[in-house]
Amino acid sequence: MKFRASSVALFVAVAAVIVFPFTDSAFYTELLAKAMILAIFALSLDLLVGYTGLVSFGHAAYFGIGAYATVLLAPKYDPASLWVVLPGAVVAAGLAALIIGLFVLRTRGIYFIMVTLAFAQMVYYVFHDTAIGGGSDGIYLNFKPSAALGAFRPFDLEQARQQCWFVTAALLITWWFLARLLRSPFGRAIVGIRSNEQRMRALGFATVRYKLAAFTIAGAIAGLAGSLYAILFGFVTPELLSWHQSGNVLLMVILGGIGSFAGSVGGAFAFVAMQEVFSGWTRHWQLLMGGVIVAAVLFLPGGLAALPGRLKRAFGADRG
Repeated sequence: MKFRASSVALFVAVAAVIVFPFTDSAFYTELLAKAMILAIFALSLDLLVGYTGLVSFGHAAYFGIGAYATVLLAPKYDPASLWVVLPGAVVAAGLAALIIGLFVLRTRGIYFIMVTLAFAQMVYYVFHDTAIGGGSDGIYLNFKPSAALGAFRPFDLEQARQQCWFVTAALLITWWFLARLLRSPFGRAIVGIRSNEQRMRALGFATVRYKLAAFTIAGAIAGLAGSLYAILFGFVTPELLSWHQSGNVLLMVILGGIGSFAGSVGGAFAFVAMQEVFSGWTRHWQLLMGGVIVAAVLFLPGGLAALPGRLKRAFGADRG
């Protein structure tokens, strides 16, 4: 039986993630969970940028809304139910994306990018300048949500190892869902809209509705990532909604390779790893990060997702 290299790589990666928490390194277990949460965030943006052709520079708004919704839905003095706050955060972010999408999808190109940024900044200041989100100091999640279903508790988020595995499951389910979505008629339609929207409209497709649906789904998944982030770290601040957070996730997608889910995940992991390493070298780590991103764009146009193919062609040429 033959296995595709991508399937083998995915199996090895999942096995490594499952085994890694047994190292009992709390710091690196948390760092791994953070990378996987940002990978979910990057997957949500790649649905827009890579497959629908919508370059959003305000995607952090939905990430932050999901994070804030998780904390605001939780009781102050008791653990919240995970099965309430997590879906609530996803619905809140998806609803926000739906409402904002009704306005931003009236624009195209650079105007679309700027309008998404403008709406994200509006959401940012809602939480930054009002008491609803604790102002610039943010708010705390006092207790990890409980996963209890009656008397049965399948896992405990207070345990770092089990929390990491829960985030792993969320990442795999998100990847599976998006892969199935793109293989569906809806997925083929949005890819067709990215390629030639005018032709799809001539064929009878309500292209604005398809784009709005994709925009809403992407926002909801970003909200899932934000909710997991709030659960992992126990606090949220308005910086989660800021423009540079939107820029960071866009860099993850570009670094990994636009239009590749594996690339988005790899880009998120690479971004987190570089941030951790470079910040340990110097307080000006953003300069090093920027240099790497520029080099990747110049010398590896397809991102990390294109690296295996380039290596294969290079070694194949050497054999020839």
